[in-house]
Amino acid sequence: MYMSRKKYIHGYTNRESERLSDQAQTLTGLLHDDTRYHEGSHVLEAGCGIGAQTVILAKNSPGACITSVDISADSLHRAEGMTRKEGIANVTFCQGDIFQLPFRHGTFDHIFVCFVLEHLPEPQRALEQLRPLLKTCGTITVIEGDHGSAFFYPESRYAQKAIECLVHLQRNMGGNALIGRQLYPLLVAAGFGEVHVSPRMVYVDASRPALVDGFINLTFTAMVEGVRNAAREQGMISLEEWDRGIRDLYRTCGKDGVFCYTFFKATGTRT
Repeated sequence: MYMSRKKYIHGYTNRESERLSDQAQTLTGLLHDDTRYHEGSHVLEAGCGIGAQTVILAKNSPGACITSVDISADSLHRAEGMTRKEGIANVTFCQGDIFQLPFRHGTFDHIFVCFVLEHLPEPQRALEQLRPLLKTCGTITVIEGDHGSAFFYPESRYAQKAIECLVHLQRNMGGNALIGRQLYPLLVAAGFGEVHVSPRMVYVDASRPALVDGFINLTFTAMVEGVRNAAREQGMISLEEWDRGIRDLYRTCGKDGVFCYTFFKATGTRT
């Protein structure tokens, strides 16, 4: 992920790497099935992180030439290892800052950005910097979540407060955990044309056991749990309230539990 001048709120631990992989695998069909690039097309993945999305991107478009870039050398090393393990040969990795990428204008047919803008203090400027790298009529695809879209049953003000801690912490670090709802105006303001946004809702109840584990447990609640120490250190929540909130999030995995969350997938064109 690109954390120019700012720290990645979820950290760079092995557990976070596992969470990102679990998230990518769980959401593959929902987020990626309609992203496939033609053979011979040149694709820039801006902010590849540990390669969790890279693997899906490359497998969906085996004939495309993908350049995956990240600011973190450690993340790139992990991403290269992940693609080698999967036998993927159509990806080239490059270290670089999203605001100063070393590519000529008009280099790429497509740009792919997933779960990156939420961590940047200047997401519109990032999009403005990416736009000239596209060929005329080239496309950009951006995917982001929106933590304000999390709804669940049984309801819990403690669980909601735990989620709000993550939102506030990310805002304090210059990011925006609610950015999904802003993708349309961001892309338009950055100069892209033909902008289209598609909401992708994850709905989970007991009849969908794979999502109960893959999304509620391993993706969303694990993400919230990861900011426990920061939330406590900044006095946002008491230990009792935090523990109750996390228990209540896991409680939505029960037979009578329900969990909903919406991702937003946007596409635009360099006109």
